[in-house]
Amino acid sequence: MNTAVIVAGGKGTRMNKGINKLYLDIKGKAILARTLEVFFASDSIDEVVLVIAEEDLGICKKKVLKEIEIKKPFKIVFGGNERQDSVYNGITNTNKNTDIIVIHDGARPFVTKDIIENAIKEVKQYKAVVVAMPVKDTIKITDENGLITKTPDRSRLWLAQTPQVFVKEIIVQAYEFCRTNKIKATDDSMLVEQLGFKVKIIEGSYDNIKITTPEDLAFAKLILESGRI
Repeated sequence: MNTAVIVAGGKGTRMNKGINKLYLDIKGKAILARTLEVFFASDSIDEVVLVIAEEDLGICKKKVLKEIEIKKPFKIVFGGNERQDSVYNGITNTNKNTDIIVIHDGARPFVTKDIIENAIKEVKQYKAVVVAMPVKDTIKITDENGLITKTPDRSRLWLAQTPQVFVKEIIVQAYEFCRTNKIKATDDSMLVEQLGFKVKIIEGSYDNIKITTPEDLAFAKLILESGRI
């Protein structure tokens, strides 16, 4: 059984719109509604667990759940203070028969069914998979004074995206280990790496953006207008 955990518990303060960014409309439909629709449409997903802030339950029902067709088993759980807390609440509330967990940012509405299905196919071999894209620009590493200390080889650098897909036993073990040892990370795969597991990167899409700022919102509208999604 494959369960998608959609993480939508953030505040979205960088958008400066007065409400959580996930409930902003892009061409007549909330960002989170667009994200959920892709997972409900995927034949590879058997269950969807949505993690939201408790105070957003009302707007979520109004702007998202009333606007989409819920086609498979679905559950809402409430998030915690940090993203890691929210993800943990999501993964520990999946169906007891879940074998594979697909963790995805609610703010990435342009993920495709092909990306989801490819990641699930690969995780059956590698146990832990991250969708990512090669960086386009040269990356510089600096010291605390802003002076360049290193220029890494661009050909081996990737921009991590979601979904990030794991065998359930591994991702639950990773979260519990890091919670016990107070280890913080910026994405789920970093926690799995702490256990010594190798994580496989597979290619996603440059359109699979995380909508965080007003500039991202404008770009998202252009993606929709382009017809690529």
